[in-house]
Amino acid sequence: MIKVSEALAIVAENSSNMPVQIIPVRKALGYILAETLYSPIDMPPFRQSAMDGYAFIHSEKHQYDVISTSQAGDHSNIKLNENEAVRIFTGAFVPKNADTVVMQEHVLANKDSILIAAMPPQFSNIRNKGEQIAKEEVVFEANTLITPAAIGFLACLGITEITVYKKPKVAILVTGNELVKPGKKLPKGKIYESNSIMLEAALQTIGINKTKVYKVKDNLKATKKALKGILEKYDVVLISGGISVGDYDFVKDALLANGVEELFYKISQKPGKPMFFGSKKDSLVFALPGNPASSLTNFYIYVYPAIKNRMGFSDIHLPKLVRKLNEPITNTTGKTLFLKALYDETNVTILDGQASSMLNTFAIANSLLIVPDDVEALKKGQLVTLLPIN
Repeated sequence: MIKVSEALAIVAENSSNMPVQIIPVRKALGYILAETLYSPIDMPPFRQSAMDGYAFIHSEKHQYDVISTSQAGDHSNIKLNENEAVRIFTGAFVPKNADTVVMQEHVLANKDSILIAAMPPQFSNIRNKGEQIAKEEVVFEANTLITPAAIGFLACLGITEITVYKKPKVAILVTGNELVKPGKKLPKGKIYESNSIMLEAALQTIGINKTKVYKVKDNLKATKKALKGILEKYDVVLISGGISVGDYDFVKDALLANGVEELFYKISQKPGKPMFFGSKKDSLVFALPGNPASSLTNFYIYVYPAIKNRMGFSDIHLPKLVRKLNEPITNTTGKTLFLKALYDETNVTILDGQASSMLNTFAIANSLLIVPDDVEALKKGQLVTLLPIN
């Protein structure tokens, strides 16, 4: 049994980036950029008007003759004299020697001339060439998450394809003779299977939207066979249950029989001690506890950073917050505790129902409070570290 810090280090060391691929920008949402991008153009590519109004050469004059119109998409070589102006619209080309745009609300206009009622400062309301980004300037550094705004920005620069890290293919294998699919009649002695649905949802929060779920009975031969096929197809395999030391826990033996290298087994923590982490070639395997709260806890602590690392994120762990404790905590286990908690801007409260089987408390928690293994007691008002989970 190893410490949490050791387990985290082993996971990070063994969860390398996925290979890269070139994909269309319009399909890149949620991917991580694998290379630094440079702008192929100036943006704006020409001087633009920032609003509807009139472009002119700034002076002490207030009255100007309107000699032409410039609307978005037009381009002309109009050259203004000092007493002339051009009717102009937002995003339109600003004549070369015009240096100011007055908004139309500050103008008294007739058919051929304008009177500026409120003179703007010189250079007002013009977007200069390259003001947003200059040609060859860095658009995004490598390891940037592609968001909707990033997609829009890339598109406005004319970039249609980018190189990103592939998202790992993830499979979930559920074990347990006692499990019944939700929606079906529940026989005596059975429980509804929730871990696969829960883990699928947790994976979606980090951009893994396609997950294949497999189910297997508590049988060594069947488990070995199921894992053989899964390990050949997927980059990350999550297994729910069957990893403890009961008579019907066959997962570890089945993994080892399939050539999976054991990197660690069992962690000095509560909940979530019975977890196996291993690898086979480029595939990672997390055999998670069957108890739902333990399974989800270990997802946040270990699976979450491993998958983010594989996807190319530079910051892979849940962020940490510090809050004041609303009540004392005693830790007599000698293990690291991850306690479901609710925090606000100042304080944090430990929730009732910390058992590894209980999801009702997890469902309303917004954080996991960390009690280190070498801390036996925390006092009310003491500063503690939290991992926000939603």
